[in-house]
Order: sequence, then C-alpha cells, then structure tokens
Amino acid sequence: MSAGLKFKKAVKESSPLLIVGAASPLVAMLIERKGFQALYLSGGGYATFSFGLPDLGMTTPVELAEEARRIADRSSLPLLVDIDTGFGGPLMIERTVQLMEQAGVAAVHIEDQVFEKRCGHRQGKALVAKGLMQERIAAAVRGRKDPDFVIMARTDSPGIEKVGDVVKRAQAYREAGADMLFLEGSVDSELFRVVKEECGLPLLVNLTEFGKCKILTASELNAVGADMALYPLTLNRVMLGACSEALDELRAGQGGLLEKMQTRVELYDLIGYHDLEARSKFKE
Repeated sequence: MSAGLKFKKAVKESSPLLIVGAASPLVAMLIERKGFQALYLSGGGYATFSFGLPDLGMTTPVELAEEARRIADRSSLPLLVDIDTGFGGPLMIERTVQLMEQAGVAAVHIEDQVFEKRCGHRQGKALVAKGLMQERIAAAVRGRKDPDFVIMARTDSPGIEKVGDVVKRAQAYREAGADMLFLEGSVDSELFRVVKEECGLPLLVNLTEFGKCKILTASELNAVGADMALYPLTLNRVMLGACSEALDELRAGQGGLLEKMQTRVELYDLIGYHDLEARSKFKE
C-alpha cells in the first residue's frame, strides 16, 4: 500500500483522524508508539526547530524534503507535509511534489496566500486570486506520480473573506483537482460545517494552540464534519516549555530533574538500540 493510500485509508476509518506534528524522526517514532495514525511536518515548525527561523518562507523544498525523508524512514505512519505556497511557479510546484513523493511523504498541503506568506494565525495575510490557486493545485496534481498521493488545498480565506467567498474558493479548489481541504485561521466553527456541506471534500481543522481557532473536542469536530484534526506544534511547544523550566532549575542549582526525564532504558527501547547493537558485529 502506498503512503498516499495509507493516508486516505486512515482518514476514512477515523472520526476524526488525529494528525500530530513531529519535530524529529525520534518524536515521530514516539507518536507511532503511542498509537496515533498520522504524522505532520509543519513548515513553520521545521523552520523554527531546524533553523531557528520564523515562518516567513525562508526554507527550501530540498531542505524540507530531506527532513521529511528522515521522518518517513523511521516511522510507518503516513506523513502530511506543509509545502507553503509551493516554493515558486508551476514547475517548482511540480518539482516540490515530486521531491516529497520521493521522500516517502503521503500528502502535502498547498495554500492560497501570496508568495511572501505569513503564519496562518498572524495579521497581514494576503490571498492570491482563485484562478492562480487553481493553477497551483493543477501543477501539484501534475507533479505526482502516484494518483493516491494526496494534494490538500489550504485556504486562508476564513477571517479575510465572507462565508460565501470561502465556499466558492473551496469549490474552485475541488474543481482544480484538490483531494482534501484545509480551512486555516477560522474563529467560526460553524464555517467548517457550511464548507463541508457545500464542497464535500474531506476536511482538516487546525487545532494549533494560541491561534485564532477554537480548540474543539472530538464530538464538536464530528458535529461540524471535520475528518481530520491537526495538532501541528503541540509537542514542540511542550518540549520548549519543559526545556525552559529545566534550564531555570539547573541555573538555580536545583535537583529533581531526573523524575521528569525519559530514561535511558525507555530511549533504547524506542529506537531499538539493543537489537541493532546485536546485529552490528560480525560473528567470527
């Protein structure tokens, strides 16, 4: 089963599918160990954790594909990757999709912001015309080799345009070949239900913390027709918060950090250390 087909199957069988952001291959392995069914690589999270940069379109598709490859290599879960606006014109969008597919990615989402994009929960976002976004989607579709590789259209129109215009964009993106839909930056959960009814594509809702979106429960997600719930940076934020507290404790000369740590035994079990060690030497 291809990665794309595995992702589609997970979406179909879950209510909704919980997609968790992985900051590294090791974190991806832990997410899988805990029983989740899908992974996410955030463009903003990748820029921040791997480069210490803000989410302002400062990374390249080659860099992103290499990170995706490392994650896909260490986890069997389908991986959804944020490719921003596609990193350029039609040919670059095609190449970006090919790079992701070659890296073992299951799905990508491409958005309708202008090329100088902003975080979806910041002010100052600007959208391209529906026609241009349709061209982006069409280029992404042309780029894939596996017809089950998922092209998800993200629209940042909620909060910028009226409900009717958001619906029209969703319908236009479906007509251009999008397999799934991602509504970003909405503060109105009822909008999810309306768009799902009018568009019919599997719908992703972003539950990022400290953003514009209301954090919905599973029952609330089902009520508005959400097929996927995205937690893009939850683990990143927990890790940074824990690191900050630990550093404060170290600086103050306090103990007590051991009880908060993953043990060496737990780490070795997660990465299969002893099995690999046993296979690492020739038998004489």
